[in-house]
Amino acid sequence: MIHFDISKLQKDLKDLENQTTNVNFWEDSQNSSYVLKQITSLKNKIQNYIKIDTELKNMIEMNELLNIEPEEEIGKELLKSTFQIEKEVEKLEITTLLSGKYDSNNAILTIHPGAGGTEAQDWAEMLYRMYTRWANANGYEAKELDYLEGEEAGLKSVTFSINGEYSYGYLKGEMGVHRLVRISPFDAGGRRHTSFASIEVLPEITDEIEVNINPDDLRIDTYRASGAGGQHINKTSSAIRITHIPTNIVVACQSERSQIQNRETAMKMLKSKLFTLKEKEQKETIDELKGCQMDIAWGSQIRSYVFCPYTLVKDHRTGYEVGNVQAVMDGDLNGFMDSYLKYTLK
Repeated sequence: MIHFDISKLQKDLKDLENQTTNVNFWEDSQNSSYVLKQITSLKNKIQNYIKIDTELKNMIEMNELLNIEPEEEIGKELLKSTFQIEKEVEKLEITTLLSGKYDSNNAILTIHPGAGGTEAQDWAEMLYRMYTRWANANGYEAKELDYLEGEEAGLKSVTFSINGEYSYGYLKGEMGVHRLVRISPFDAGGRRHTSFASIEVLPEITDEIEVNINPDDLRIDTYRASGAGGQHINKTSSAIRITHIPTNIVVACQSERSQIQNRETAMKMLKSKLFTLKEKEQKETIDELKGCQMDIAWGSQIRSYVFCPYTLVKDHRTGYEVGNVQAVMDGDLNGFMDSYLKYTLK
């Protein structure tokens, strides 16, 4: 059961607003930026609650009017308002679930195909398209950071950010192995194939969070950028690859026009990865630090996408499923994301 404590939110807002009146508040730009972001988020939640509360009171009055003097038009209006407010309450409920430490941050996603060559690489490309479609449909910005195209089709890896409030909160449940079952377009015999791809989702770590990186621990390489299908090709070596030697974490960026911009973005990606590892509080080996990462294969998938012999997309954690596979591949993922957020409460 989700409890929306409006009194607590109002108290938290007042405490944060009091901080802004402190004479030293603006001296720490990182903290002030974080506090202002929190104030905006709380104000939005409180305003949405007040709006819904007002609409509910209006509906109660309309219902009382109908009981006294039944009228068809008022009845229709009340029914329409009931459906609308149901959607608004559900949206507020989901927003309340997005209360994790970094849920309001931008998200950085990396997609890797599993074993299987062209089949898996094509599946990874399909997932990339699915998430960019979801981002566009929900008012977020998807930005490609690094792209390595496949040999015949699809991609070998892609890293991209999805920018906007709560993008990480919504996308964090997408991390894991995704399984595809379909008739292969690359098989002349028209046989059914199973493919896998893994998705890593990290919060973008903002400036108010300190992650100390020793420059001596970094190996920085430059190379010529090249995107999917050959776009973004530069004549100069503007793309950047950074290796963090102690952990062997590698990040790369080729989306920006200049080497300096690519380096800044790559460092932001590295910061997110290192911070996530640090959060796990395990020091023995890098494999342990990466937590419950699994093989990109059978038995480890979080979700299955079946195109044949029937059509179904099913999340194996929550049990949520949808028969319209094409709608899901076109970015209709909110049902899966909402059900995962509710599932985490259990």
